[in-house]
Amino acid sequence: MNRRTFASASRLALLGLAIAGVASVPARADDTKAPASWWSTFSWSGYADGGITANPDSPNNGIDYGNLYGDRANLPMLNQLSLIATRPTDPKATGPDFGFTFQPMYGTDARYTHFYNEFDRSINSRYQFDIVEADVLAHLPYVGSGGTDIKLGQYPTPIGYEVINPTQNPLYSHSYIYEFGIPIKHTGVLTTTHVTPLLDIYLGLDTGNLDDVGTTGMANRTYAHELGGFGLNLLGGNLTIVALTHVGPENPASGPNRVPFADSTNRYFNDVVVTYKYNDSLSFATELNYVKDDITLANGSNPDAYGFAQYVTYTINDMFTFQGRGEVWRDNNGFFAAAFPANFDFTDAGRGLANTAYNAGKATYSEVTLGINFTPPGVPDMFKGAKIRPEIRWDHADQAKPFDDQTRNSQVTLAADLILPF
Repeated sequence: MNRRTFASASRLALLGLAIAGVASVPARADDTKAPASWWSTFSWSGYADGGITANPDSPNNGIDYGNLYGDRANLPMLNQLSLIATRPTDPKATGPDFGFTFQPMYGTDARYTHFYNEFDRSINSRYQFDIVEADVLAHLPYVGSGGTDIKLGQYPTPIGYEVINPTQNPLYSHSYIYEFGIPIKHTGVLTTTHVTPLLDIYLGLDTGNLDDVGTTGMANRTYAHELGGFGLNLLGGNLTIVALTHVGPENPASGPNRVPFADSTNRYFNDVVVTYKYNDSLSFATELNYVKDDITLANGSNPDAYGFAQYVTYTINDMFTFQGRGEVWRDNNGFFAAAFPANFDFTDAGRGLANTAYNAGKATYSEVTLGINFTPPGVPDMFKGAKIRPEIRWDHADQAKPFDDQTRNSQVTLAADLILPF
């Protein structure tokens, strides 16, 4: 989606919102109950997630290529220890409603989720600190049948099927699409307008992927970063389609590895997620992904990558749920997929600083992951929802040998993690 197409789509979306009208729900005349206090819906929670990825090849460099968040072969890791404090908004409120979310996180996953120049040098180890989300929330019941939900601040991207929070993911390891094909977090404003029960419209303006607010404000570069798309809720909610795009410059404009004309070189993240609930036990999700950058490579081409991932979830009983994922993702120029051996490599690469990251060149990556979510019985109430997630994963690369210290074109790993909510 180019800038002109995006702008046209945005204008059409805004026109649709304007004619959707104002929706409100009148209060019952006989309702004499005192309104609940603003703090009555405040809650705090948390979780710990840790695991290990066993690689029978025991690569000499210790890196599981293609698995950023489980990239340390045969080493146990505390991936995330996180707290969540939130006062959510009421989607049925008849007037404006406001809230907030604050979520700090500590662990090895923080190496890949930092906002640039924000706690990305606070701890000199694999275990780092990060702010996953810090924003104010608003629900305005004035446009569309379901009103508009607004986030203002720093928040995880709405793009993609997999997310930062492990309690919301089907498997311990992540897809190539999640790791290299979508943005991670934004600083800015995001609106979701529930135009009708069937249609949601997403519009946002932000500083880019993992950028905080710089000297030029929310634009942060010469051009603003725009997010937009739509969601469809069909078959009574059993079939959903969410199609989103994010456009703006993402290459480093400073540092020894800066990219010429970076402030006017756009990157386009495009993603579609289709979920289908067949019945109470069986559901499917399909993700289609395309990412492109306007930077001109030495061979005169522009880098792009594309592919799809298919998920299946089957609930066997209250204790066991089967999870499967199959994926094919093409990095057409070897520009997006990479490994980041040193603790600060991912952030340094994004900031244009010297780093030891490496990639395998152009390749088509395939992976199949099969796992079980085990919910043990008899867990104390304070840890209700605890899960153990063992999995087996096979990775393959055409045209490249990225695995086992860049000596093999395939890799098998066995992994398991424990999620302990509290």
